[in-house]
Amino acid sequence: MSDLSITQLNPFRNAPNLLTLARICLAPFLVAAILEDHYAVSFYLFLAAGLTDALDGSLARVLKQRTMLGQYLDPVADKLLLSTLFLVLMHKGLIPTRVTVMVFGRDVGILVVAAILYAAAGRREFIPSIFGKANTFAQVAAVAAVLLHQMTDAYWVAEVRMIALGATMVLTVVSGFHYAWLVSRRVGLPVNGSPSTR
Repeated sequence: MSDLSITQLNPFRNAPNLLTLARICLAPFLVAAILEDHYAVSFYLFLAAGLTDALDGSLARVLKQRTMLGQYLDPVADKLLLSTLFLVLMHKGLIPTRVTVMVFGRDVGILVVAAILYAAAGRREFIPSIFGKANTFAQVAAVAAVLLHQMTDAYWVAEVRMIALGATMVLTVVSGFHYAWLVSRRVGLPVNGSPSTR
């Protein structure tokens, strides 16, 4: 059976990638809600974005629809959304400048290094590390807590906000150095079985 026939029989074939694209499309609405001080709306939109992030990976595994596009698109969508939100929340004075500079600087640095490696040596696989995953979780928790703090003065929300922002700063540094270490280890390795060149 051809791929076209399979696609027609399975309407959910591209569902994971569509969910990832939906997360990217949510970014401007989230930004607009925050800039207009609609924090309840922005909080629920952020939860919806988080739901798409959880579902796209699960659907890809369950439906066996992992694609190269999805492997690249998913982390890009996460970085685009989180980095944008950190910048906007910094602009609103809700997140310290130093935190945003660290987060944005790390993400830009990783993207630049990845682009250079791709241009110089072809595609290389970098499996997300435990530190990178922990950093993303801390960033998500920080944004959610900051938005929720604008809706309630509950003590526990303020505590979660402070802890999440502190964890974000620490894990941004740790995961950044770990990524640099991984690059230094792999940069000289062969690509697709061919000898490395200098």
